[in-house]
Amino acid sequence: MKKFLSLIVFLTIFISGNAQTCYWQQRAEYKMDIDMNTEKHQYQGTQKITYFNNSPDTLSRVFYHLYFNAFQPGSMMDVRSRTIEDPSPKIGDRISKLSPEEQGYIKVKSLKQDGTSIDHYTNGTILEVTLAKPILPGKKTVFEMTWDAQIPIQIRRSGRDNKEGVDYSMTQWYPQLCEYDYKGWHANPYIGREFYSIWSNFDVTIHLDEAYTIGGTGNLQNPNEIGHGYSNKTPKSKNGKLDWHFTATNVHDFAWAADTEYLHDVVKAKSGFDLHFIYLNNEEYIDNWKEFQSSAVKIFDYAEEHFGKYPFKQYTVIQGGDGGMEYPMTTLITGNRKLPSLIGVTAHEAMHTWYQMLLGTNESLYTFMDEGFTSYASARIMAHISERSEKSGDVHANALRGYINLATSAVEEPLSTHADHYDLNWAHSVAVYNKGEVFLTQLGYIIGEKALDRTLLRYYKEWRFKHPEPYDFLRIAEKESGLELDWYLEYFINSTKALDYSISSITSNGSQTEILISREDLMIMPMELEITYTDGTKELHYIPLRIMRGEKEQEYDGIRIVERDWPWTYPSFKVTVDSPISQIKSLELDPSKRLGDIDRENQYIEPNNQIYFNWQSK
Repeated sequence: MKKFLSLIVFLTIFISGNAQTCYWQQRAEYKMDIDMNTEKHQYQGTQKITYFNNSPDTLSRVFYHLYFNAFQPGSMMDVRSRTIEDPSPKIGDRISKLSPEEQGYIKVKSLKQDGTSIDHYTNGTILEVTLAKPILPGKKTVFEMTWDAQIPIQIRRSGRDNKEGVDYSMTQWYPQLCEYDYKGWHANPYIGREFYSIWSNFDVTIHLDEAYTIGGTGNLQNPNEIGHGYSNKTPKSKNGKLDWHFTATNVHDFAWAADTEYLHDVVKAKSGFDLHFIYLNNEEYIDNWKEFQSSAVKIFDYAEEHFGKYPFKQYTVIQGGDGGMEYPMTTLITGNRKLPSLIGVTAHEAMHTWYQMLLGTNESLYTFMDEGFTSYASARIMAHISERSEKSGDVHANALRGYINLATSAVEEPLSTHADHYDLNWAHSVAVYNKGEVFLTQLGYIIGEKALDRTLLRYYKEWRFKHPEPYDFLRIAEKESGLELDWYLEYFINSTKALDYSISSITSNGSQTEILISREDLMIMPMELEITYTDGTKELHYIPLRIMRGEKEQEYDGIRIVERDWPWTYPSFKVTVDSPISQIKSLELDPSKRLGDIDRENQYIEPNNQIYFNWQSK
């Protein structure tokens, strides 16, 4: 009997343990050697990838991204930009006008699997590969590739000779294995938006003319041979070139930039890692770059306290690219900016270290978890730096206004839309940045700010270095709040239902007042009604949704009265207070102003300044 019970206990633990470990993700180890030709703006590359198939599936083919091929006339990025109604001004028709010397390309010369040459076909920005032998579950294989590449004129993120004069912004620059997950291969062509990559280790050597300074992903392994601000040593060149050797562990991309006029400063963050600043020696902006470094330290100090500890030894802010774009351990930003702009763009791009670089969502499918979460966090950071309360109602006001403009337009699409498939660039941008930020702002309203803060830290702790999806985040919010929240995702992410609640009538009933709150549109939400009396006292009537199966913790600084649950099928809800209308100064829904309600005019009333008996809102 004891043996039987022991077997039951063992099986219970085994089954439970396996239920918790059903998540899997692929892994790769890159070793690359790059020889740059700066006269022709070309380079030759060799690559060895050890690929670990951690999936339960047998793989008979793989795919690579060849991003530079997008910068050729007739590419999908080119055609999309010339046919969409509101093309990005960064692209426009520029690709269609590139000369052969200005175009980008990656041409694969050879590809082997475990020493055997394998068939491959370049199809636009994707390399399609048929394997010599299938990769079984739990097994690994080694791919060896040689390729030639030409660096395009800078148009979108990548390229040479950007508008500020930076020589090389090397992003999306190498043949990169596509990600494979439980949904299958993600071999999306490069249209111009988001990315999704494998968690990998990188060992990269770049042979570049000795006059250039490089900054980017990874830790420099030979600073004493390099100099250039990484050490005080004299650079040790070979045939006029330096061999820059970088390594990076557990990242999903590798980016770098180079220029002969770069300056290089290093400061320490509070927790001890190095912050590198690499920027052009431009007299007009050099003081701004010097001054903003202390603010950059504050950005990371705040982020580590509220969103999770930065796990790497360095982070580099580089002048380059076409605006601001995030990569592991680095960001490329345009640098000819005033001081507030430098601080603002760095706050946003640095927060991408958390929301995408460490919490590696498939940002093509869930861009709001990347851009929206980053916008929310950077708004709080900027409030902190400017010494405003990061919880005040106006911190996220711009995002709320942007979202409301979108929600009242005729072009909104669900946040679950694939990034490349939005009909309009404007609708995509407002949705993923503004509506994505509002998603968290409203979540703080639904579960309480303290529960949201706990959720964000626990989300980082449990999902860093993984590929979380919306429900993964929401489940943590449910655990921290004790509330059921699937309805919120279904309404706000998977639909375009709008939020519009009103005070639709105020009725005198002897010594009592009856206040009718109505849902004017389709989005459901728990509701808060603040009553201010003529004697100056206030009370908050909190109305949970029945579908939430609970109520948020107290966060109102005053008297809170919890009303009965509101079943969402009921279009209205009556609040009764034991005071006559004459004693009520004002009524306001959503007094904290955290909701993206599309019509705030019907949410506030001063009944004694209006006809209030059976008063009806417009």
